[in-house]
Order: sequence, then structure tokens, then C-alpha cells
Amino acid sequence: MSLPEQSNTEAVATAPKGPQIILTGDRPTGPLHLGHYVGSLRNRVQYQHEYKQFIMLADSQALTDNMDDTNKVHRNVVEVALDYLAVGIDPAKSTILIQSQIPELAELTFYYLNMVTVARLERNPTVKTEIALRGFERDIPAGFLTYPASQAADISAFKATLVPVGEDQIPMIEQTNEIVRRFNRIADKEILVECKALVPDIGRLPGIDGKAKMSKSLGNTINLGSSAAEITAAVKKVYTDPLHLRVEDPGHLEGNVAFIYLDAFDPEKDKLEEMKAHYVRGGLGDSIVKKRLELVLQEMLAPIRARREELAQDKGHIMQMLKEGTLRAREVAAQTADEVKAALGLSYF
Repeated sequence: MSLPEQSNTEAVATAPKGPQIILTGDRPTGPLHLGHYVGSLRNRVQYQHEYKQFIMLADSQALTDNMDDTNKVHRNVVEVALDYLAVGIDPAKSTILIQSQIPELAELTFYYLNMVTVARLERNPTVKTEIALRGFERDIPAGFLTYPASQAADISAFKATLVPVGEDQIPMIEQTNEIVRRFNRIADKEILVECKALVPDIGRLPGIDGKAKMSKSLGNTINLGSSAAEITAAVKKVYTDPLHLRVEDPGHLEGNVAFIYLDAFDPEKDKLEEMKAHYVRGGLGDSIVKKRLELVLQEMLAPIRARREELAQDKGHIMQMLKEGTLRAREVAAQTADEVKAALGLSYF
């Protein structure tokens, strides 16, 4: 999930007036990469100064398709937290929490599962796409199929009004609001709040190989903690224009990953536009474009890498930060869970 700088996407629901609450986060299945930075991380740094922001390490959700390697999820909780801090997320301004350590989220999920049918879960376009990508067919882990209810619990527990997501995740937000509306009808009062889906103007970054998605599993990423040598090696592999065979030939920008990355990261926009025009009319080699891209990425990632390496020297401090954030978040989630149980007549003592 990620929050845009500005978005022209129509809201799924109108967020309530007053202070806005953001819920965002990541599945800790590996270190974060440039795609995460564009789609969410740099926006989280900006918005932590303007909103109340909860950032979730969704380790429980990650287990829905990683039960055969639970250690991968466990060890990457700290790794992802290091990435958060290295890019400038401040735990004093953003509450960083571990999903599995807040049992109220699982409790709310259990209640919400009674408010949605299996057929509705299977019709969710996001779930259908993810099932196809993973080749589950009918062997779908129940936890994976019911993820929309779990996400509804995560969002509603913190009464988030803004949930930054990619376009492919909008159906999940729609289903969250369906559950919220149904619960409020059952309770006969507004206990839970609807949320608004926001989509970043800069879409998903393609992988360095030109594939539509930058993915750890595909090995086509540039991680935020990459060494200088790793960045150099990755840039050499960046997909450009396969028809641009000679320097003097006109080049194409569409699908050209080198220029897509430069659009996302090069701070000198005027010079970039001149480079694009030169490339399109011919006379500019791919090696020059990649040289510029490498310079931009090296300058951007060097301070992030240095900060990350410094923080990694004391992982005990990172765990303490996560514990404190999780405890603060649990107080909020527990209050919502108490309200939900009272509305359902489940408060006996």
C-alpha cells in the first residue's frame, strides 16, 4: 500500500472531515526496492508530517502464501523496518507496528468473515488475479482467500480514512467499505468508518528487465540497500529500446525502462527532457542514457544505504522501536475491538 503525492483517482468513499488517519504497510518477505520507494516510501515520509500514520509490517498476511518458509517472513521484519528508517520514516511521527502482535486484528477478522460470502471473496478481482498468478487453482489457502476480511480488520481497527493503494488494490478497499457499511447497519450506529482509496500518480515501476512488475521473486529489482557495485551491475541490465540498434537511429521512449526510471528519480527535469528529445531524433546511445541513470541512482541511494548500515549495527534498538509502536497501535485496535464486541452483544463482564 502506498500514498500518492497527489491523485486524480476518484475516491471509493468520501473520507470524514477532520483529522485524517492513514494505514499503509508492506508484507515483510524481502528487502524493499525502488518500486516501493516510488509507490509508497517517499510519500510516507512526506505525509507523516501532515497525518496520523500507521505503517504495518503485515507478517501474518505474508504467511498466507509463505507457510513453507516462515523464517523468511520473520527475518525480514527487521530488514523492512531498516528500510523504513533509512529513507526517513520517523517512528516518533509514524506508528510502525507488527501485525501478528496485535491479536485484536485477528479477532476482528473472525467477526467480519461472517459478513461476507465465499462467493463474494472469490469474485474480488484482486484476489482472482493473485490466485491466478500463484497457480493455486482450487488449492487456495483459506487465509489467502479471506484476505479482504483481514484487510478490512486492519483498516477499520485504526479507523483509517485514507488507504494508499495501487489501482489493482482498489477492489480490496471497496470490499472493506462493504463490510464497514454492513457492520454499521447491524450495530444501528456509525462505529466503523469508511475509507478512501488513493492511487499514486506515478504508477508501478517495471522491473529492470522490462517486465510489468518489479518483483523480488523475479529478481528484477534494485534494492534500497544495494551496494554501489550492485547498482552498476543492475543498470547495465536495464531494458531500453530493442529497436535502437545504432546510435544514429531514432529511439523510442515507450516501454524504455531507463527513461521510466529517470522520469521517476532524475531531479534535473529540464535536462532530462532534452535527453529524451535527443534520443527520439537519434544520435544518443543507450550507454549515455544508462550512465546518467546510474549517476542518479548512486547519488540517491548512497545516503539511504549508509543510514541503513548504521542502523543495522543495533538491531536490538530496531526491535525496541517496533515493540513500542506495536503497543501504541494495539491500544487503538483494542478500543475498536471493544466497540465492535459491544455492538454485537459480546461484552459480558
